Amino acid sequence: MLNPEQLKYVIALPLLPEVGLRTARALIEFFGSAESVFHASREDLLAIPNVRKDTVDAMTAAMGKALQRAEQEMAFIGKNGIRTCYFEDSDYPYRLRECVDAPLLLYCKGNINVNCDKLLSVVGTRMPTDNGKQLCRQIVSDLAEKTTGLTIVSGLAYGIDVTAHKAALAAGIPTIIVPGHGLDRIYPYMHRQVAVEALKTGGIITEYMSGTEPDRQNFVARNRIIAGLSDATLVVESKQKGGSLITADMANGYNREVFAVPGRPKDATSAGCNMLIKQQKAMLVETADDIIAAMQWKKHERKEPVQTEIFDDLSDEDAAILGLLRSAEDGLHVNQIVMETKLPYSRLTSVLMMMEMRGLVRSLPGNIYKAAK
Repeated sequence: MLNPEQLKYVIALPLLPEVGLRTARALIEFFGSAESVFHASREDLLAIPNVRKDTVDAMTAAMGKALQRAEQEMAFIGKNGIRTCYFEDSDYPYRLRECVDAPLLLYCKGNINVNCDKLLSVVGTRMPTDNGKQLCRQIVSDLAEKTTGLTIVSGLAYGIDVTAHKAALAAGIPTIIVPGHGLDRIYPYMHRQVAVEALKTGGIITEYMSGTEPDRQNFVARNRIIAGLSDATLVVESKQKGGSLITADMANGYNREVFAVPGRPKDATSAGCNMLIKQQKAMLVETADDIIAAMQWKKHERKEPVQTEIFDDLSDEDAAILGLLRSAEDGLHVNQIVMETKLPYSRLTSVLMMMEMRGLVRSLPGNIYKAAK
C-alpha cells in the first residue's frame, strides 16, 4: 500500500507530457518508483533507452505543475472518502492485473469487493428493445438466485448497462460501475440514484482523475476495465458496431469467456450478438443456466481438505491445488483456484498445465479444472 507521498508521485507521473500508461510503467520499472522519476537528474532521464532529448526537456519542465495537480487530487480523494488501488497493491483486482494494459492506478468509491468469487460484465446497446431489457433482467435475476458470490459489472450507460445495474440491485447482489470520467460527477446524471444505491454493496471504479470529462475516447478505453475485471462478459443486444463489441473483443483478448444472446437474423439490434456467435467469438446464451453450466457456477459442497502429506512426489503447489480440486466434486474455475491458493494467475496456469500433462487434473470448458479420477 502506498503512503500519501508515494501516491502523490504515482498520480503525477501520467500527467507528464508524452507519458502514457505504458511509458509510466516502464519508467517505474526503470527507476524503481514513480517518486524516483521525479528526483532523477536530467542525465539519468536521458539514459532511458530510446528517450528523446525534447521529451526529457518537456517532462522536467512539467514536473512542478504535475505535482501541484496531484496534490489537488489528493485533497479531493481525502475529502470524498475515495480509495486508491495501485497496480502493485495486494488489493488491486487480481483479474485485471493479469491484463497487459491494466491501469496504473484505480480510484474506488463504495464497498467494493473486486476479488469476489464471480464477476460478470453485462453490456449491450444503448437503445435496447423491451424484449432485450426483459431478457437482461431475467438472466441477472436468475443468476443471483441460482449462484452465490456474484457481482455484476457494467458502465452505467443508457440501455442494457443501467438495466443490468438495476437488475442486480433488485436481486440484492453487488454491482460495480465503471465510468469513463472522474468521481466528481455521474454521467448520465439521470442515473445518479442507481450509482448511489450501488455504493451500498458495490461501488464505482475508474482510472480517471476528478475533472476528467466524459469524452467518447474515455468510454472506449474504460471498456478494457469492464472486460478485465470480470470472469466473463455477456452481450445482450448489440448492433453490428458499438462499444459492447469492443468490450467483447477485449474480453476475448484477455482469454475470458464471452456470451451473447442471439436475435432474429435480420434484427439490427441483435446483429452484433449474432455475428459474435457466428464467428465463434461468443457462446450462445438464452438463459442464466447456460452461463452457469459454461462457467460451472454452482454451490460446491466442500469435503475436508485432503492431507497434502500423502502426495510424496508432488511439490507444495501441486499438492495444495490437487487437495483443493479433490474437495470440489464439480471442479473449480481457475479464478476460484487463484483465490484459494493465492498463486499469481500466470503461475497457476503454468502449474495446472504441467499437472494436466502428468494426468493429475483435467481441464473442462469454461476454464474449469477437476482432479483426475
